[in-house]
Amino acid sequence: MDRSRNDLQACAQVMYGRDQLTRFADALLELADVTVELAGATCDMPMPGYTHFQAAQVITPGFHLAAVAEHLLHTQRRLVQTYDGIDACPLGAGAMAGQELPWDRDRMARLLGFSRPQPHALTAVASRRWSAELTAELSLLGTALSRFTTDLLTWGSSEYGFIELPDELSGISSAMPQKKNYPVLERIRGRTAHLTAFHLDVLLGQRNTPFCNLVEVSKEAGTHLLNAFDSAHGTVRLLTEVLRRLGFRPATMRAACEREFLGGFNLANALTLTGQVPWRTAQVIAGRYVVLAAAAGAAPAPGRPDLLAGAAAEHGVALTAPEALLAAAFDVDLGLRRMVSAGSARPASVRELLRAQREELALLRTDWARRARAVRAAAEETDRALYAEARAQDRATGREEASDALGNDVRPGH
Repeated sequence: MDRSRNDLQACAQVMYGRDQLTRFADALLELADVTVELAGATCDMPMPGYTHFQAAQVITPGFHLAAVAEHLLHTQRRLVQTYDGIDACPLGAGAMAGQELPWDRDRMARLLGFSRPQPHALTAVASRRWSAELTAELSLLGTALSRFTTDLLTWGSSEYGFIELPDELSGISSAMPQKKNYPVLERIRGRTAHLTAFHLDVLLGQRNTPFCNLVEVSKEAGTHLLNAFDSAHGTVRLLTEVLRRLGFRPATMRAACEREFLGGFNLANALTLTGQVPWRTAQVIAGRYVVLAAAAGAAPAPGRPDLLAGAAAEHGVALTAPEALLAAAFDVDLGLRRMVSAGSARPASVRELLRAQREELALLRTDWARRARAVRAAAEETDRALYAEARAQDRATGREEASDALGNDVRPGH
């Protein structure tokens, strides 16, 4: 008596979502671990960084991968907050307005591993905000992973040749035997689109519905929640294996740095700092030099000091040591070490960031383990309570001795 399937179903559904979220968080932690380790192994390898699809400055794979790890950590933080936000038990809300008997909702919540009961009866059975929040996080993660995967696809192209995957993660062309394709990256990027579609499905299933319990929201709007988590799991597992086996080509990446005028920014800084040239004028001089040097077919290093002196003279600036300015500005390794601000591409800065990321990953793993222990402890307490109740009923009906004699005694955990 005094029961409704409305709050029962709502409770089972949020427990299911909570379980899926916990499992996915574990997979995401593994991806973050692999990403951080690969970043640490590659933070001394110069490679071009790109803005507006053009080579811009010297960075490293480790610097780029540290950005991936930072986003994964951000997602983990949001998932923890999402978990805590949905960790409210709907049981005891009844059909929509509460119940007539004084059910101990705090104890019921605890027995099901929740941190608290949902405080409002109508919200408990009418709201499926939690499913939209879960799929929203998956959608945001998928968008970010699609961007990072686009970089991998670019780096793996024959024009760049910065990375290589082993044969078991590669494909071949049916017509062109010279090609080594990376369809696994295409698969990862393609799968991320589904995550946004599943989120939109949840939102549209709830939009323009009355705020009450109804099939449209409680059933149809959550139809693809399992598909969303399955797709997210598959995407993350594929990317984890890719990064676990990904190889970089340091010589190819360095050669790309050396053929591009990636030190233009450094040259402008040096003109201002050593020659007191106004910053905007220094940028114009540096840009003019790059145009002249490229037209003359000069390599960035050692460059053409005469062309730099001429470009400066056009703006009334006399340079005493253009050779030294060019040598410092277009030195690939110096260009990487020159960035000294926190969070920069300087290898030492990247290592410091990775150290902090490892520490946060350890804390996050502890946080998730504590929540998982709470759910397991609740299940064990529930088992004990049900066992005690069953034994009490057996004693009351005289079935206890017969049950023991037949070997049908079922204890918690068996």
